[in-house]
Amino acid sequence: MTKKKATTWLTGAVLSMAMLTVTACGGSASDGSQKPGDKSSDASKPGEKQKLVIYTARDKNVVEEIIPKFKEQNPGMDVEVLTMGAQQVLERVRGEKANPQADFWWGGTQSALMTAANEGLLESVKPSFADKIPAMYKDSQDRWYGEMLLPEVIMYNSKALKKEDAPKDWDDLLDAKYKGKIIIRGVLASGTMRTIYSSLIYRQDANDPKKGYDWLKKLDANTKEYAQDPTNLYLKLAREEGTLSLWNLQDIMIQKELQKQPFDFIYPASGAPILVDGVGVVKGAKNMEAAKKFYEFLFDSKLRVELAEKLYQIPTRTDINKDTLPAWLKGLELKPLNIDWAVMAQKEKEWMQHWDENIKGKGSK
Repeated sequence: MTKKKATTWLTGAVLSMAMLTVTACGGSASDGSQKPGDKSSDASKPGEKQKLVIYTARDKNVVEEIIPKFKEQNPGMDVEVLTMGAQQVLERVRGEKANPQADFWWGGTQSALMTAANEGLLESVKPSFADKIPAMYKDSQDRWYGEMLLPEVIMYNSKALKKEDAPKDWDDLLDAKYKGKIIIRGVLASGTMRTIYSSLIYRQDANDPKKGYDWLKKLDANTKEYAQDPTNLYLKLAREEGTLSLWNLQDIMIQKELQKQPFDFIYPASGAPILVDGVGVVKGAKNMEAAKKFYEFLFDSKLRVELAEKLYQIPTRTDINKDTLPAWLKGLELKPLNIDWAVMAQKEKEWMQHWDENIKGKGSK
């Protein structure tokens, strides 16, 4: 290094140290305040997009309807959506507890969300609409809120099976005439199916699960196969590889009305498990403010009415004018099965593990 270059380098270093000293004394960096024109804060770098990572069990049609609307309202937001089964969301969030990768959990069963809350996987966030959601549809500590209600019903191919010939209630599914006609979405990976099967055990006798196990063994004997995911289930039913299934009302309506599939439903005469399908902010989310923005957007009352019309969702908000709701919803009588959801959340894992190890594929043996 020449003497001239050394002098230039030394002068630059001294000036840099002096600037750092002035900055520190001025407090703009050390006390967290930001003066007009100060670009030193990482919170709002020009041109830098805010990020939001969502884990969802929502149907593709729902995601494609909602995310573009959210992006339109938040043009600077980089939204990443990973779709998987509700049970898979729980397992992934659980596995990432030490280093959360998701910010928002969109679409989870009441049982799964209660389990997640008890395991410390969800943040306590009280949204602006908190008092518009009934206590039975939310967590008392604001760790999750029910977004919509999902009656679990009997699904059938309306082209292959007349309504009058379809099962009218759960026990009808055990009739020998339906043997080999039933296709079920893979149970363990699906929050919906875990809830349906656990409800059917509870329906027999929650204190003696053996009665429910025996019932499910008879259902397994009539079941042709277990589809790996909803898409596979719809494909097999449309091809008439089977004519019956158990599924949630919303997705059946979407497939029937939007995808023009030959599907319809029977609301079981004795009542249906009405699943509270909810959302929550992941504990330790890296993009907390973005998650809260999506939370508020998702529960906007106008959006809820629009989603009831377009995507057949049944909102949990009590302040929505019933006159604004679509005709299909006004004419639906929601008769629930009497279920203690706390017991369901506690017993579901045990019951489903027993089903997987001792009943699946063995009903006819």
